[in-house]
Amino acid sequence: MNMLTIASPDRDATGSQSVDRALGLLSTVGRHAERGVSLSGVVEESGLNKPTCRRLLLALMRAGLVDQDEESRRYYLGQEAYVLGSLASRRFGLLQLSMESLQRLSKRTEDTSFLSIRRDSYAVCLYREEGTYPVRTHALQAGFEHPLGVGAGSLAMLSSLPDDEVAAVLQTNAQVLAQRYPMLPPERILDDVATTRRKGYALNPGLIFANSWGIGVVLRTPEGRLAGALSMAAIDSRMHESRQDELAGYLLEEARIVEAKLAQMFASRRTARPAANARTSDRRP
Repeated sequence: MNMLTIASPDRDATGSQSVDRALGLLSTVGRHAERGVSLSGVVEESGLNKPTCRRLLLALMRAGLVDQDEESRRYYLGQEAYVLGSLASRRFGLLQLSMESLQRLSKRTEDTSFLSIRRDSYAVCLYREEGTYPVRTHALQAGFEHPLGVGAGSLAMLSSLPDDEVAAVLQTNAQVLAQRYPMLPPERILDDVATTRRKGYALNPGLIFANSWGIGVVLRTPEGRLAGALSMAAIDSRMHESRQDELAGYLLEEARIVEAKLAQMFASRRTARPAANARTSDRRP
């Protein structure tokens, strides 16, 4: 006879408590986003004991929501936390700063434009702005991800990384590249990285889908770190060599605009932080 197992209320309560505690720790780490926070700091702020904090932090690290610096052992928000926040909100962050540029690109060229960011050894598409040209490529949609180096925006981001990091990414992705992208072995991607660095933009000449070509440029933070990529896609007949240079020029122009907005946003945050700290100090007894 089949028996229906019903979880006890106590077990459900325990599970909910663990989730609540883990999310609380995630918020604690988020409040120390720039400098990070030590395990003792997490223990002090959360009121939980050290073994519990360590166990929950490890769970958050496995999910990519929290990261730990190998040297300082301090905890920071992980890349997955950034990706989830970017996907969830169009009001703040890189997506908000890029929206006008994406709209201008698609209006100006009639082709589809994209914003992508890095997620560990992958690139994920945050947004797709449709063009008006009647024949479109649907190879990339918001939320889709590819190994870094696969696709124009993805290749632009990989090419912006130091050589040792490029090698580490390709080693991490070796199996998935061999299984799903046999047309793009690591040696071919390394050649494409060199070409991208020389030309200043990345080109995908229909390698993933035969008639879908792409072109992309990197976005950087004011400190020169990777922020993301702008890219465009069109059918092959609209990506002949002379037009590649034209589209690259538009992308580079808009990339500078987005980067200027990023610099302004970072400067505003740095200005606001001392004022907030001063207000906090004034309230202390």
